[in-house]
Amino acid sequence: MGYRISVDTGGTFTDVVVADRRGICAIGKALTTPQRIFDGMRAAIEVAAEECNLPGDELLRQTDMLIYGTTRATNAVVTQSTAKTAFLTTRGFRDILVLKEGGKYDPHDYSYDYPPPYIPRRYTFEIDERIDSQGNVVRALDHQQAREAVRTLKERKFEAVAVSLMWSIANSAHEQAIARILDDEMPGIPYTLSHELIPIVREYRRASTTAVDASLKPLMQEHLRRMEEDLRAGGFTGELLIGTSAGGCQHVSEVATRPVQMLKSGPAMAPVAGQAYSTIENLGGDAIVCDTGGTTFDVGLVRDGKLVYTRDSWLGRRWIGHMVAMSTVDVRSIGAGGGSIAWIDAGGLLRVGPQSAGAVPGPACYGRGGDRPTVTDAGVVLGYFDPDYFNGGRMTLDAGAAQRVIEGLAREIGRSPRDTAFAIITIANELMIKAIHEITVSEGLNPRESVIVAGGGAAGLNIMPIARELGCATTILPKTASAMSACGMQYSDIVFEQTRSRVTMSGSFDMDGVNKALIEIDAKLEQFRKDLHGADRAQYRKEYFAEARYKSQVWELDTPLPVKRFRTPKDVAALVEAFHTVHDRVYAVRDEQSEVECVNWRGRMSIRLSDPAKPVSKRVVRHKPKPWTTRQAYFGADDLRRTPVFRGIELKPGASIAGPAIIEEPTTTIVVYPRMSAFVSPSGHYILKS
Repeated sequence: MGYRISVDTGGTFTDVVVADRRGICAIGKALTTPQRIFDGMRAAIEVAAEECNLPGDELLRQTDMLIYGTTRATNAVVTQSTAKTAFLTTRGFRDILVLKEGGKYDPHDYSYDYPPPYIPRRYTFEIDERIDSQGNVVRALDHQQAREAVRTLKERKFEAVAVSLMWSIANSAHEQAIARILDDEMPGIPYTLSHELIPIVREYRRASTTAVDASLKPLMQEHLRRMEEDLRAGGFTGELLIGTSAGGCQHVSEVATRPVQMLKSGPAMAPVAGQAYSTIENLGGDAIVCDTGGTTFDVGLVRDGKLVYTRDSWLGRRWIGHMVAMSTVDVRSIGAGGGSIAWIDAGGLLRVGPQSAGAVPGPACYGRGGDRPTVTDAGVVLGYFDPDYFNGGRMTLDAGAAQRVIEGLAREIGRSPRDTAFAIITIANELMIKAIHEITVSEGLNPRESVIVAGGGAAGLNIMPIARELGCATTILPKTASAMSACGMQYSDIVFEQTRSRVTMSGSFDMDGVNKALIEIDAKLEQFRKDLHGADRAQYRKEYFAEARYKSQVWELDTPLPVKRFRTPKDVAALVEAFHTVHDRVYAVRDEQSEVECVNWRGRMSIRLSDPAKPVSKRVVRHKPKPWTTRQAYFGADDLRRTPVFRGIELKPGASIAGPAIIEEPTTTIVVYPRMSAFVSPSGHYILKS
């Protein structure tokens, strides 16, 4: 067996993790190169190759599998740099994308305009046709009118087409007919049919997901093609997999046909890593997984040892952003990372983010032309970073530039540079705490009962005061924390999902219809496994879910199916009880007098790529290591003191460090604040006590 490489390209850094049959053996980190993504990838691979005592091209040649994750799809949607896309829908329903779901994030705030649709209304084309909810043709497709509409798309040089007709999930004949017209009139044009991509009820969610997928196809297909060509030219001959938002990975050819799966695919891998590390440290089944990068702070959950999924993935703020209704790992992201810019608002208040300095030009301390103060610059001024040992000494920070930009901000608010820098860190902390509260307290989870798993290159800067504020006594900061998402890919499975819609009530349960939907789902899952190269002997598992709700409720909950097929009333009763249990866990309410309505049915196949994480049971002797050096560091409230500095590569399992202290890993820095402590576990990871 050769090497397995995972790559995560973020907005600031590209992370590479290399593993062999014994586990993770090397980490590489380099600045992301947006113009040609392979340049930054190659630089990070060469850094990791040094730890393997190999040239970068030789490491690629000896690699059997490479798993790639990127923020490119997410960034394209956020920056509105996707393809010029047309939206085809049933006549009379032109405003599906305009009206969204009718909600508003803050119903009493009139300071902002009504949000624009994902695809402009002028790019929406109505098609003469109508199918009802039973699949009956109410109005036949007007083929001539549809063909004229497609010819208009060609004349106006559209680059992609999204097709979402009413009730195509009940009868797909009209969408398929439009596909044939597109193939005939615009051969080679990328298009997405809603009944193939996401066959669910809820018209806006299906239409929005279809629109996002179609708009990404030209960009992401070209991106993946070019990246794969560069990899092959660099000597890679192995299997190329792509990380997905479901917390797994798929073959590049499969993802290229459904690029919407790449949205938030990088952040989705952090909870996968968090699940593995909480298992290795044997610290319970509930974990809050925090990934602090250069651009964003991402937070996800592990509950009862399992990943938490959602079908409510909003790109932007809830209700006013754009919906992707694919099942994804539940990760919330905010613009607060190491590169987040500090600024003064119109009222004279200090703010942090969401704007980021990114990789170009980057924070001022990078010496690449950045002239605005960032969280990283604040860390330099506070004495937390060694300018000569950033990224293991591969980058030298310009401490003078950091001091200048912080001093400029300090003059505006009338405080000292150190107090200003500490205030920047504190404000960033509050933003992160708020994000954690939204995914924990708001979802019925008490943070005090969970362990935190912290990752990302900037995680060690402020995770300990965040944990103390939340009441979390224990934080795991893995040795490989700086490449959290890339590490998650090493522990991920190949994941494939299929969905079918069949609405039915528990009191009049449609066994035949539901079983037919489950049979279709199962056939698709098995076909995927059959077509997957090398998966015929791999371990796999299949899970089935109903998206269910109490009668007259609006939103559904994912409910695991207690049976594979429904044959007797006892099977239906078991499903109802399973829903009661899920509803009680989420909302602390069991309404056993109400009927349960099942809307959609979903199956998930997970094919294991590597052995699962296991707890490490070795015991170690605690000892107090000697510091590498000392330097002045500031911890707020005029608390400037000479602080011991430890080099992580010299710390052995059992090392116990009392704060204040600074631990310098090659790719991250851990700040142990006063009255806190750090311990190196038998597995070599850091256990932080707040």
